[in-house]
Amino acid sequence: MSGSVRVFAQYDRDFDEVCDVVVVGSGPGGAVVARELAAAGKDVVLLEEGPPFTPDDFELDGSLSMARTMREGGLRTTRGTSMTTMQANALGGGSLVNSAICVRAPEFTLDGWCDEFELTHSTRADLDPHYQAVEDFLGIGPTPDAVQGPRNLLFRDACDALGYSSEPMPRNVVGCRGSGECFTGCRTRAKKSMDISYVPAAVADGARVYTSVQVQRLLTRGSRVWGVAGQVVRPFTGELLHRFRIQARIVVLAAGCMATPVLLQRSDDFANGSGQVGENLQFHPGVAAMGVFAEETHPQFGATQGYQSLEFVRDGYKLETLWAPPGVFAVRLPGLGLELKKNLAMIPNAAIWDAIATCNRSKGRVRARRRGLDPALTWRLDPKDLTVLVEGLWRLAEMFFAARATRVLPGVHGLPEELCSLDDARRIQTREFRETDFTLAGNHVFSTTRMHGDGRFGVVDEDGRCHETDNLYIADTGVLPRSPSVNPMLTLMAIAHRTSQHIAARL
Repeated sequence: MSGSVRVFAQYDRDFDEVCDVVVVGSGPGGAVVARELAAAGKDVVLLEEGPPFTPDDFELDGSLSMARTMREGGLRTTRGTSMTTMQANALGGGSLVNSAICVRAPEFTLDGWCDEFELTHSTRADLDPHYQAVEDFLGIGPTPDAVQGPRNLLFRDACDALGYSSEPMPRNVVGCRGSGECFTGCRTRAKKSMDISYVPAAVADGARVYTSVQVQRLLTRGSRVWGVAGQVVRPFTGELLHRFRIQARIVVLAAGCMATPVLLQRSDDFANGSGQVGENLQFHPGVAAMGVFAEETHPQFGATQGYQSLEFVRDGYKLETLWAPPGVFAVRLPGLGLELKKNLAMIPNAAIWDAIATCNRSKGRVRARRRGLDPALTWRLDPKDLTVLVEGLWRLAEMFFAARATRVLPGVHGLPEELCSLDDARRIQTREFRETDFTLAGNHVFSTTRMHGDGRFGVVDEDGRCHETDNLYIADTGVLPRSPSVNPMLTLMAIAHRTSQHIAARL
């Protein structure tokens, strides 16, 4: 049995389909559910609003790439505390353009989830078999030294010099060449994004995949959902064309932490008796700094994010290496005109590292706009979480100088444009900062349809089923009750794997 993948050029009329399970969204959550259910012999339809991409479609220019692969051109921003968040719109979802980082959530984090949110089977021991199943399927493993490149190994050396733990980043890649192009799409196809891993496997087991289709509402009857409806959408323009309807015994929403709440709100606030749909919006906001070295670092070579330190995860932040097209980093560099060009000219001798903070105290909400499906986002950085970000910035500066950087560009208002020594960097510890002093970005998003053992305080149970209906499930990062303390993709996929087993047992 084999399925099919339908692309925009193949739509010429309205259409209806009937299946066992319709999955909305082909990112890490939806793709896992679709594949596992197809492998179990269920009739699966997988819907994706974005188009499929091949290496010929990838644009190395960061701004062009964002315009093609991300919602709102990669410029989606929160109100309250202003922060940019990049959310993908493509077959494979965020896995197409992320850095392939796959880290298991710490045991203490999952224990905290269970205690605070009345969960009974979400400890690390409970999730480890699901983590393992995903890791085995994707070939996840540590990034080898041969493809690290100097900018990643300098991070390792800095941690060693300061006595901080560090390790090669575990990633879902096979045969990585260290081209540093994760952000704009892996042209070597070494990154096992969902579009070349779980989605093809689902198709091989009979799943039907429809790309360039926008789901606009749930079809409901009483407390049950019997399908979804929407329109075909022309890639890159947003033009809406033919209408479609998919009837299914079970509906799985995996449209993303921001799109899923909007879809529920647009569907007469379905499954929201708790009032928690769209609430509890949380991020991993990050700060980054650039260190400049006497020797060339050739930063364009090496795994995009090849090294990490979990030394301070219990303190609320994780340290990583980072790379993206220079045009993307330019927003963090000081200066205009000639001065900016001089700073960009230092990149061949530079490395960029970042700190992402758990920020469990900082929350916001997602609301549907009057028109369209792009969400209205509000979020506020809590002052205590700002303190954690400041500490992360200090650690980055400390590490750069331990690795013998000649200067550090922090990109923070109120600090010198260049810090030329560790003593200079101590200003980070003594200055009082405001949230507006930082150029924040946060692409890891959680909790807008959070799981909770009590339906009064959460949207789904531990199996991903919405509390108020027996045939609607959610399988994106919205179900995480709060930050997993590390990059969320692997934890989401493990939870989606568990959800798929629960659904399969019911059908």
